[in-house]
Amino acid sequence: MFRPLSIFIGTRYTRAKRRNRFVSFISMTSMIGLALGVLAMIVVLSVMNGFQREMSSRILGMVPHATIVGVKPIDDWQPVAAAAMKNPEVTAAVPFTEMEGMLSYKGMMQPIQISGVDPAQEGKVSIVAQHIVQGRLDALKPGEFGVVLGEITARRFRLNVGDKITLIVPEVSTAPGGITPRMQRLNVVGVFKVGAELDGSMGLIHVSDAATMQHWEPNQVQSVRLAVKDLYAAPKVSSDIATGLGADFKADDWTHTQGSLFSAMKMEKTMIGLLLLMIVAVAAFNIIATLIMVVNDKGADIAILRTIGATPRQIMAIFMVQGTVIGIVGTIIGGVLGVIAALNVSEMVGWVERVTGQHIFSSDVYFVSNLPSELQGGDVLLICSAGFILSFLATVYPAWRAAKIEPAHALRYS
Repeated sequence: MFRPLSIFIGTRYTRAKRRNRFVSFISMTSMIGLALGVLAMIVVLSVMNGFQREMSSRILGMVPHATIVGVKPIDDWQPVAAAAMKNPEVTAAVPFTEMEGMLSYKGMMQPIQISGVDPAQEGKVSIVAQHIVQGRLDALKPGEFGVVLGEITARRFRLNVGDKITLIVPEVSTAPGGITPRMQRLNVVGVFKVGAELDGSMGLIHVSDAATMQHWEPNQVQSVRLAVKDLYAAPKVSSDIATGLGADFKADDWTHTQGSLFSAMKMEKTMIGLLLLMIVAVAAFNIIATLIMVVNDKGADIAILRTIGATPRQIMAIFMVQGTVIGIVGTIIGGVLGVIAALNVSEMVGWVERVTGQHIFSSDVYFVSNLPSELQGGDVLLICSAGFILSFLATVYPAWRAAKIEPAHALRYS
């Protein structure tokens, strides 16, 4: 099969044993370094994708995707929910009231965000029912002022189901200060644990009890909570629905409450990716040193090729082929090993924990008890492409030096 001269000789140089074993060693270490850099990038970015997926599913499974908030308390939430359900992006619409306050128990205090929910319908928009570790969500009964707290809050106050705790909420009044505190005794009827900061900052009560605490009618609610198919479409979907309902309604969505967290996670992934890319760049540019030594080692061969008619362009192509082959092989090996490691990293960490007897991710310390990983084809393609490009660029200068060698000078000193 016909092959161009530069490809034939370049690949032959790659396979051939060199007189200088140190050159072979540097060539091998360049390939191994590139493979390790690509492997590290794939595994680390996959783990970060896994953490982002876990945090998204847990946090956005608890907080509203979007809400349609009434300027005044909504007397009948059903028509609002029906209007929202006409949008094909909306999967569920339920009553919802939200307020902030302070929990007080035996002299200890903690800020809390209280959500008024309908236990019968909360499962349509939230994952809380799947993460109840004590009690039951349906134990929230209207008029009984029950509360379901997060596991961190319950542990901080040493609370169990059946205990009572005081909720202090601000109330607008005609007093000189304008705001007076109002206290309400709540009965702990359940504890949830989703493995996120919400375990220490969120509580659930019945929506009618929330209305009573706000001095509303029992059937009045603050808003209608929506669940949408595409989380990133929530701002537009909720805005369109609120606009269609008129000036008495406004839209809110998760980007206002949790957007900064996910923006920070995205930026963190980008910065760590750039730092790891430096490892790949160092390994790729080791190819420069390898090829410079190869050029010095093959000076006589270059001179002979020039004297029999090879052009400087062909000489340059020979060494670019050789360096690119090193880069491609290293990147492919690193890519394959990285994909295998990313798909099995959770099992590998579990094996290390079993062998050492130590829990790397203890559920008492971290929000996740294992090392999540989500391999994305786009990340693998981007990393491997970066490895290919960097290794190719690293060949340009040594190949240019090889093309500049004068045959007579090289043969004279060979």
